[in-house]
Formats: sequence, structure tokens, C-alpha cells
Amino acid sequence: MTTPLPESVPYADGQFLDVHRPPAGTPGPVPVVLLWHGSGSDERDVLRPLARAAADLGLLVLVPDWRPHLPDGGRADLLASLAHARRAAAEFGGAGGGGDGGGGERLVLAGWSLGAKEAVGLATHPDTPADLRPAAVVGIAGRYDTPTATTGEATLPALAARPSPVPLHLVHGAADEVVDVAHARELRAAAPTASYLELPTDHAGVVMTAYSPEARRCLPATAPAAVHAGRRTALAIAAAAGVS
Repeated sequence: MTTPLPESVPYADGQFLDVHRPPAGTPGPVPVVLLWHGSGSDERDVLRPLARAAADLGLLVLVPDWRPHLPDGGRADLLASLAHARRAAAEFGGAGGGGDGGGGERLVLAGWSLGAKEAVGLATHPDTPADLRPAAVVGIAGRYDTPTATTGEATLPALAARPSPVPLHLVHGAADEVVDVAHARELRAAAPTASYLELPTDHAGVVMTAYSPEARRCLPATAPAAVHAGRRTALAIAAAAGVS
């Protein structure tokens, strides 16, 4: 599977994000999705297949590099990318599909693996400023029972005690060997209003990739089952953004 290379732009301190635009002619305003990768530092390329599939559904998808290995756990990168997405959503949305405006009022935050933990934690925390809180959040193959770098709070017990302030969408692979699907099921039980999608795939397949031992990283999937699973994840992201 070949994924077109996206436009890359700086967002803070030498850090870059990829801009995956919707097809030309997509009517606006175009919803914007900020998609955070997992625990490997500066691995925005891993999410290119999923980001492209989501963009093809009529979304503007921004995928930043971030650095979980830093002393702050990547907090500064994550917050900077979110602030950048907020500032640039109208500009990018307007250019993305030739529509009549940007998607700043419809910003969805999504993340995979460690990025899912951070996205869900930040979006649902009561102290997240209103100007940074997304309209919805999508957690893909995440674990939610340990503290996040962005808030210092574990999301699972928090959402068992209080409702989520934004719509919560969860996607997980039933055969996930890295982050057991039990983590998503537990969060769904704690937040029963959450949308939940369980796919017959593993940790990599849920984002349309396959883990390569030789490359020691996830690469674009070619197996039909993983491609299909990734497309269903893209559809879940689109649904969270209000695109059917």
C-alpha cells in the first residue's frame, strides 16, 4: 500500500507535523483532526496510512512528531501541537477542500497507543482550558489506568467518578498483544456513554500498519485484514468529527 507524502510544517521548536488534506472539492467547513502517534519518539510517519484514509473521508488530519522520552514525557510537544492545531485550523480547513471556512470549531483529538492515553486524558480532564479542549476525542489502542504526562491523572478512575465533558470514542484490536483490549473494555465500563469499536486485529493493524521486526517499527500494511481494520478506524474518526 503506497501512501502519498503529506505536506510537513513546523509547529514548535524544530518539531514538525504532517498535513493530510481532504480531496479537492470537499465541501467546507472541513473538520480538523489532530492525531498523536505512540511511544516511539518522532514517529509521525507511522500514522500516515491511517491519516490518509481519514483525510480521504473529508477531514483535514494533522499528525505531529512528539518526544515521549523527554523528562516531561512529551507534555510540551503535545500541548504545543494542540495549540497549533487550534490556531491553524481555520487556515488549513479553508485550504483543504475549497470549502467556505475552517474547522476550528470542530477539532477532534485522537491518538494511538501512548498517544491515545494522552489524548483521552487531556480531552476529558476538567482543568483543560476551554480554548484547548477538543469537540470530541478518539482513543485508539490505548491504556488508561496510569497517569498521563499532560495532566498527571489516570483517566480510568477519573471517568469512573465523573462524566466525560466531551464525546469519547474508543477503538481497540481484539488481538492486541501490546496493549490488552481489556484496558479499552474497562474504560468503556467506566464511561458507558462512550462509543466503542473492537476490531479483529492487533496493535499495529488497528492503524493500518504491520510491525516489522527487521525495521523495528510499524510499516504500512499490505494484508487485506489490516487494511480493512485501519479503514474502519478511519471511519470511527470521521464519525467523531461528524462526517458520515
